[in-house]
Amino acid sequence: MTEIFFLRSRDKIIKKTRKYFSNLGYLEVETPVLSPFLIPESHLEVFGTKLVSPYTSDKEFFLTPSPEIWMKKLLAQGSGSIFQITKSFRNSEQTGKLHNPEFTMLEWYSVGANYADSIAITENLLKTLALRFKCNLLKPPCLKISVKELFLKHTGIDLEKFQNAESLAEAIRDAGFGDKSGYTWEEAFNYIFVSVIEPNLPAETPVFVIDYPLQIPCLAKKTACGKWFERWELYVNGIELANCYTEETSKAIADAFFKEQANRKKSSLVNHYVDNSYTDIFSESFPDCSGVALGMDRLVMAITGANKIQDVISFTF
Repeated sequence: MTEIFFLRSRDKIIKKTRKYFSNLGYLEVETPVLSPFLIPESHLEVFGTKLVSPYTSDKEFFLTPSPEIWMKKLLAQGSGSIFQITKSFRNSEQTGKLHNPEFTMLEWYSVGANYADSIAITENLLKTLALRFKCNLLKPPCLKISVKELFLKHTGIDLEKFQNAESLAEAIRDAGFGDKSGYTWEEAFNYIFVSVIEPNLPAETPVFVIDYPLQIPCLAKKTACGKWFERWELYVNGIELANCYTEETSKAIADAFFKEQANRKKSSLVNHYVDNSYTDIFSESFPDCSGVALGMDRLVMAITGANKIQDVISFTF
């Protein structure tokens, strides 16, 4: 069990975060943790369980890796800007200083906003918490830098020039980072990002890493130039804290994403059910919006100075 000091701090941080969004006029919502279907995301493994009934046939359910699937349904119904702080679950991940299979997620959707607007909202949240809890790690100004700029700075590789797996592997080898032949484009990218980029991100200021390659599939809109996704990730003290999209609103694009990701998921440990009718929510009633998912446990770590996620969770694996 963790120290009571951290639990008291966690309580205050969560209350302050909830007040921040309430003051902005966001509606706080609750959505199911047990779901009969999920959005297919090939990079995530999930927990499966079963509803056992003596009156009807048994039915499979899955623990949600994020509340996205249900929050978007509320957006389609006209909820306006919404947020929630909820439990989320991810399977087949390492348990260590930064990971726990069950964790707390802060997720919010800002209607009429894009990923740049979400940066401003997130910066103000960090500033609010920094002032309240005297946390230098969260203090502005925040650094904003693109994935392309980071690769050029730390590897000399211009990602725009290497758009297939073979050419990127060759560029990585020529830059002195090993032979990655046989890797997919995404695997080669992730190798450099995790082993070279992330360790060199500034630790003294929050960093928004913006504009992700199209080869890393996600339900985000493309930038105006069409070469990148309108996506960012926030790093604090070198640790990934949040992920944001300008949310894709096209049913056709969402359908294609579901199909491609569902095919990848066939080799998963838990091949969860995908509701292909879910993309019907992307109609004229679905608003332009931006969504952010932020790990509350890691946020509490940053503010309290905890060394590992186990310090800020009451009971861990």
